[in-house]
Amino acid sequence: MTMNAKRMGLSPRLLCCVLAGVVLTFLFLGKGRHPEKENDHIAGFKDVAEQAGINFRMRFLPLEPGENFKGNLYDHGSGLAVGDFDGDGFDDIYFLNQLGQNALYRNQGDGTFIDVTRQAGVGMGDRICVSATWADYDNDGHADLFVTSTRGGNVLFRNQGDGTFKDVTKQAGVHHVGHSQIAVFFDHDNDGHLDLLVTHTAKWTMDDFNADSRYYPGLNEFWDLAGRAREYNILYRNNGDGTFSDLTDRSGLKGKGWASDVAVFDFDQDGFLDVLVTNMFGRSQLYRNDGKGAFMDVTEDTLRRTSWGAAGCKVFDFNNDGKLDLYIVDMHSDMWMPHHASPEMIAMIDESARYPLVMGLANRYRTHDEKKFADLFQIRYGEVIFGNTFFKNLGGGKFTETASRVGLETWWPWGIACGDFDNDGFEDVFVAAGMGYPYFYWPNSLLVNNGDETFSNRARELGIEPPALGEYLPQRIGGRPAVRSSRACAVADFDGDGRLEIVTNNFNDRPYYFKNNLPRKNHVAFRLRGTTSNRDATGATVRLFAGNQMMTRLLQPTGGYLSQSSRTIHFGLGNHTSIDRIEIDWPSGKQQILRTVEINKTHAVTEPS
Repeated sequence: MTMNAKRMGLSPRLLCCVLAGVVLTFLFLGKGRHPEKENDHIAGFKDVAEQAGINFRMRFLPLEPGENFKGNLYDHGSGLAVGDFDGDGFDDIYFLNQLGQNALYRNQGDGTFIDVTRQAGVGMGDRICVSATWADYDNDGHADLFVTSTRGGNVLFRNQGDGTFKDVTKQAGVHHVGHSQIAVFFDHDNDGHLDLLVTHTAKWTMDDFNADSRYYPGLNEFWDLAGRAREYNILYRNNGDGTFSDLTDRSGLKGKGWASDVAVFDFDQDGFLDVLVTNMFGRSQLYRNDGKGAFMDVTEDTLRRTSWGAAGCKVFDFNNDGKLDLYIVDMHSDMWMPHHASPEMIAMIDESARYPLVMGLANRYRTHDEKKFADLFQIRYGEVIFGNTFFKNLGGGKFTETASRVGLETWWPWGIACGDFDNDGFEDVFVAAGMGYPYFYWPNSLLVNNGDETFSNRARELGIEPPALGEYLPQRIGGRPAVRSSRACAVADFDGDGRLEIVTNNFNDRPYYFKNNLPRKNHVAFRLRGTTSNRDATGATVRLFAGNQMMTRLLQPTGGYLSQSSRTIHFGLGNHTSIDRIEIDWPSGKQQILRTVEINKTHAVTEPS
């Protein structure tokens, strides 16, 4: 059920028979496997969340999707943010929640964690939390925290430097109540201060407040979403004194509504950071920074057709040519499989396939009305692709779309996390996936970079799949077995051994914390500190030269879908035993070259003043 016929090397008829038996066993008997025995001997990843001290559980709203299925955005779950909040050199984890408190886990320096939520004062628990971002917005050396919410109000917590945080939202001028998604800090005007972009969707909730659970109920029918008033992105300029000013109207980043994720990178290499915004029910948009504080939509000229119903996006250099490529995953074009799908229907899924219509495979079974949906959401078929998109950077501000060719088309994807997991010198991709109850199980993907501009899904081979505790949650929902599913994901070397771990926030479930046990290879890492640039050095580009190989990393940890990964720049070196040089392009425009760099070590680098 978790691989398509092409990848398995089976005929469609044989695959259908095999999958039908598997699905019938799971769906009607409700009995999961005991895969921990399968994974124990694998030299790959192992989920050790419980052993590491992570006992958080993201809890859904009982009256909303997950228990009483509805067509609204509460089934999108909540995110997580990785960052070193106490400055001890080890990345910590902050998990977001819908029902109940968020959780802050402090890394004890060995990849195990202790819950410090109460002491830090960031549990909240009085609103539906969506995503969070660590950023030193006031350049004082401490990582501050911004949390977004669905109609509960966004919050800026200032790090007091003693393990506690203070709510400074109103004083800072960033108070907003709406249907917020992700918040990303970046220096849009290169003045050395981090500005803030917050994305928004639309008014998809109703006004009859549920006082018991402290939330606004979501719409019952998916079709009703199209007619709701759209909400727009907000760009706050950092004034440099701890306050922000709303520059949205003059910036051009207001967007089209239904915004989800953000990727910030200088796609045309003119020295100013540009912005890509994904859209849940429309085309993703690329905005070019003109260097004067304004952004122009250049999607048609630069990317042409983009994913129609995208969730996450991420920028990385997949082929080590020094140019940053763009990956967008499309969740909503895959969502039309009926939750009562028969084993035969499930067996028809080919995750590498694309469809010419938005409802894809479901059109074969006439379970929905394509024309009705297209009219409601004003779909322009010539502007969009119904599936993931991967834009290979050709240089000179030009891209070509290659997701299917390189092996980056997937099914039911939400979040993206990138990193060189096997330290071979090429960045790999983890994709969080699945719908959860009342749907069938669908696996996460570990897309390993083959080094030849293609990727192979090795999730099962390397221990990511199946889940260590089985594909089903321990509790039934509505008297039926309920499958696990992931939403947001992030990457960091939590234990400092030079190998990147993966952590997820799952829907109505505990997180996965995948310890990396792949064979050790050489690596090097960098923690950057800006002086003229913003102190976080967000927006910096680091290039590593070893022999005839060049590797490029961008320091922009936020993004991927409701998530933030480590700020530490990590390079796998494969068989290289030395580094020729490191080039750092700081956001200020300065370039720094390091010629004597010790491998298998994390280096602290400060921007020359």
